[in-house]
Amino acid sequence: MSYREIYENWLKDNYFDEETKKELREIAEDEKEIEDRFYRELEFGTGGLRGVIGAGTNRMNIYTVRKATQGLANYIISCNGQEKGVAIAYDSRRMSPEFAEEAALCLNANGIKAYVFPSLRPTPELSFAVRELKCIAGIVITASHNPREYNGYKVYWEDGAQITPPHDKNILAEVAKVKGYEEVYTMAKEEAVAKGMYQVISEEIDEKYMEEMKKQSIHPEMIREMSKDIKIVYTPLHGTGNLPVRKVLENLGFENVYVVKEQELPDGNFPTVAYPNPEDPKAFELALKLAKEKDADIVLATDPDADRLGVYCKDEKTGEYVSFTGNMSGMLIAEYILREKKAKGLLPENGALVKTIVTTNMAETIAREYNVKLIEVLTGFKFIGEQIRLFEENHSYEYVFGLEESYGCLAGTYARDKDACVAVMMLCEVAAYCKKQGKTLWDEMVAMYEKYGYYKEGLSTITLKGIDGAAQIQGIMNQLRENPPKNFGRFQVQAVRDYAKDERIDMATGEKTKTNLPSSNVMYYELDQNAWCCARPSGTEPKIKFYMGVKGNSLENSEELLKELTDELMKLAQ
Repeated sequence: MSYREIYENWLKDNYFDEETKKELREIAEDEKEIEDRFYRELEFGTGGLRGVIGAGTNRMNIYTVRKATQGLANYIISCNGQEKGVAIAYDSRRMSPEFAEEAALCLNANGIKAYVFPSLRPTPELSFAVRELKCIAGIVITASHNPREYNGYKVYWEDGAQITPPHDKNILAEVAKVKGYEEVYTMAKEEAVAKGMYQVISEEIDEKYMEEMKKQSIHPEMIREMSKDIKIVYTPLHGTGNLPVRKVLENLGFENVYVVKEQELPDGNFPTVAYPNPEDPKAFELALKLAKEKDADIVLATDPDADRLGVYCKDEKTGEYVSFTGNMSGMLIAEYILREKKAKGLLPENGALVKTIVTTNMAETIAREYNVKLIEVLTGFKFIGEQIRLFEENHSYEYVFGLEESYGCLAGTYARDKDACVAVMMLCEVAAYCKKQGKTLWDEMVAMYEKYGYYKEGLSTITLKGIDGAAQIQGIMNQLRENPPKNFGRFQVQAVRDYAKDERIDMATGEKTKTNLPSSNVMYYELDQNAWCCARPSGTEPKIKFYMGVKGNSLENSEELLKELTDELMKLAQ
C-alpha cells in the first residue's frame, strides 16, 4: 500500500481510537506531513524505537509501541523466557507512563509477567532491576536527551545491558514479522492485575540500587571531612535524576547541594530548555546563574533519563566556569578510581578500563600508567555492559571503569548501562578530594593534560531528514568506504578501519587485519600526529555523526588542531 492508502486506512479502521483519527484529519491538507508519518514503519533498530510522538506508522504512539512489544514478546516466548518476566521503567517525557502501560499489557496478554516501576526512574536503575528481579528482559520508555517532541523505547536483556548480538538482530526480525495490528495482543489492566501478571516494583529495589551506588565511594571519610566546604549546584533538567541524585549526595554527607528550582520537577515539555541535553551549553543557563549566586565549586546536569552527566567547574584563577566534555569528566573519574584504588591496594591485577572507539585516546595512556588492560568496543554503552558480562563468564579481567564520549560512564558493575547518578557521586568525591588539596577540578584536569598530553576531541552532527536525507547519509558513507581519503588537510591517513567489513587496512603496507568487533556501519581513520576521525550514521535519528580527536602540546594548540581537522571533515558533507 502507498503511504496515502495507509493514512486512509487509519482513518477508517475501528482499531484506531477517535483521538488518533482527529489528529490525522487535522493534517488532511498537508501531503508532505502525511507522507512523513506513513511512508515507513517507525524503525525498530538494534536498541529499540525512537521517534516523534504522534499518530502514524512512522511515529511514537500506543500502536507502534504495542507492535514492537508483540515482536519482543514473540522472541521471549521463543527463548522460553516468559516465566522470568520483564521489568519496565519510564522517564518524564510526554506519554511515557502510557507507553509503559501499553507495553506491560501487551506482554501480559502474551502470558509474560511485567514488573513496572510506580513512577519515573533513571534508566540505569532499570538495568539494575532487570538483574535484581532475574527478568528475561527490560524496557525503558525514554528518548534520552532528544528534543521534547520525541519519545523512545529501549530494550534490555537479562544481563542488564541493552540488547547486543545475537538478541538485537533476532528481536528486530521478530518485530518485522508482526505485519498487521490485528496480530498484536493486549488486555485490560484490571484483568492483568487480578491475574498477577501486572506487578508494581516495590521501594526495596530503590534502596538496593542506592546502596550499590554508595559502595563505589572510595574515600567516604574524606567526603565527611570536606562536606561543609564544597558547594554543588545540580539540575535534573525536568527529568528523573532529582530524587536519586539528591539522596545519594545527602547519604554520603554533602551538605551544600543547591538544586535549580525552575528545573527540579519532572516535566515532559521541558519548559526551560529547548533541548534537555547536558552536552548543550544552553541547558546550563539557569544552573550557572545559581552557581554564581552561591559561588559553587561545581555545576552538574543530568539528562531526562539520568544516564548522561554534564559538568562545569569554577576556575579560581579567572572566576569563570569552565565546561567539561564527557571525555574530560570521564577521565577525571577514571584517574581518581585507578590512582586511589592502587594506593589502597584495591586495584585488581587483571583490571580493565573499557571505552568506545570514539572516546578519547587519553584513556589508553592512563591505562598504561596504571597497568590495566584497555579494551575498545563499538559506540554504545551496551557494548561496555557486554564486556562486564564476558569478564564475569570467562574470568579474564575485572571491570574497573567504563566510559563513552557522549557524557556517559559507569563505576561498579551493579548496572550494565551508563549511570549519571553514580557519575555525579564520583565527580563530587573527586571535587572534594581536589578541594582538600587546595585545587579545583579544572586544576586537576590541567595537571592531567600536563602529565598525559593535551588530548582534545570533537563531534559534528549533520541532520538530514526524510527519504532524501537517508539517501544523502548513505551516499556520504559509500564515498568514504569506496574512495577513502589519503589525508584530511595536513593529517595523513595511516590506517582505515571499516567496521562493516571487519577490516583494518594499513595505508603504507596495504596489510589487512580484522577489527575483531561486530559489524557496524562505521568508518574510522587513524591519522598521524596522534589524531583520528570517524564517521557514523546514527542508529536512532536521521543524522550522520563525525567524531575527531587530536593531541596537542598546549590547550591552544590542541584547539587549533581540532578546528583544522573538523573543518576538513565538514567538507565531506558539502
